[in-house]
Amino acid sequence: MPETPSIRITRTANLPDEIRVERALRAPDLGPRILFFSGGSALRRLSRELVHYTHNSIHIITPFDSGGSSAVLRRAFGMPAVGDIRNRLMALADRTVTGNPEIFRLSAYRFDHSATQEELRQKLDALCDGSDPLVARVPHPVREIACRYLGFFRDHMPGDFDLRGASVGNLMLTGGYFNHDRHLDPVLYLFSKLIEARGTVRPVMNGDLHLAAELEDGTVLRGQHTITGKEVGEIESPIRKLWLTEDLDDPAPAKPRISRKMEELIESADLICFPMGSFHTSVVANLLPLGVGRAVARADCLKVQIPSLGHDPETIGLGVFQSSRRLLQTLETSAGESVHPSRLLNFVLLDTENGDYKQPLELDKYPRLGIQVIDSKLVSKKSAPLLDATLLIRHLVSLV
Repeated sequence: MPETPSIRITRTANLPDEIRVERALRAPDLGPRILFFSGGSALRRLSRELVHYTHNSIHIITPFDSGGSSAVLRRAFGMPAVGDIRNRLMALADRTVTGNPEIFRLSAYRFDHSATQEELRQKLDALCDGSDPLVARVPHPVREIACRYLGFFRDHMPGDFDLRGASVGNLMLTGGYFNHDRHLDPVLYLFSKLIEARGTVRPVMNGDLHLAAELEDGTVLRGQHTITGKEVGEIESPIRKLWLTEDLDDPAPAKPRISRKMEELIESADLICFPMGSFHTSVVANLLPLGVGRAVARADCLKVQIPSLGHDPETIGLGVFQSSRRLLQTLETSAGESVHPSRLLNFVLLDTENGDYKQPLELDKYPRLGIQVIDSKLVSKKSAPLLDATLLIRHLVSLV
């Protein structure tokens, strides 16, 4: 039997394309597979709005966070960070009566910062045995799954673990991580079903790795939390290079490779997006593992970058065009071979009239790389000074 032929069809698109947008709104369960490389909270608002247009979005999240409550779990268990993954799943959750509001409320609960450790352990015990009202309201069999995962966490929890401020959702994911032989994908799949997440959320890889950076002044930073400017002071010199390391005490570069399953997930996208957010620790960090660049190049779809508005401490000395160059260089390195820019990035989407980009744009340099700039209205009066989630989604849907 002859192989089915494959052809490429090009089209002219109006942005936003009202027909495509309306089609997505009418049937989000058939919506496009828009893939985002991201981390942190920058896409929380967009993700909540995105579920009205598609239930098939893909979110590749960095598991390299070394600050906040994720750092407490990572130090105790030697595992990837799950906080940003949980945040994205919760943003995509079905919050209507057709979803599972009880498990959503349970997953969103945080332990009291002011309680004693003894009180918090009693609370955890009550959650594990199902007697706590938060768990008791969760219907069967979801309640049994939640209790089992929390029980696995309690069984592996060090005696001196500090529960203050801990997210129950994070503890459930950690328990599921141990229940599934230290693999996140199975527990993320089940957790997604429990909260009726309208999209796929996965870490770019399963390993317990950290970020390291060298600044232009020669300073070497260890750990994501030292780069973002949120938990420690903002960096005072531009980032020269970023890499992954296995040990915060030893910044020797590691060369991890993504799984074939992750390559296939990336290659399945209808549109690949390098979105706004902390540029190095959220976007570039996802592109560091070997194989990411090759999968992006193989993906038979358009690729678009959405530069952040306002001040990003991680892009000091790095203009918008230079950020695109860094994306391309990182992708080519992770591909392990020379790749034409057109296979890695096609469009840069921005709003020069209403957006404040702080850093130089240098838009005249993009044609040299074969990259097209789309300058369109992305900031509304209501969203200013931030990007308007609805306007942005309508543009992305139109590009598919």
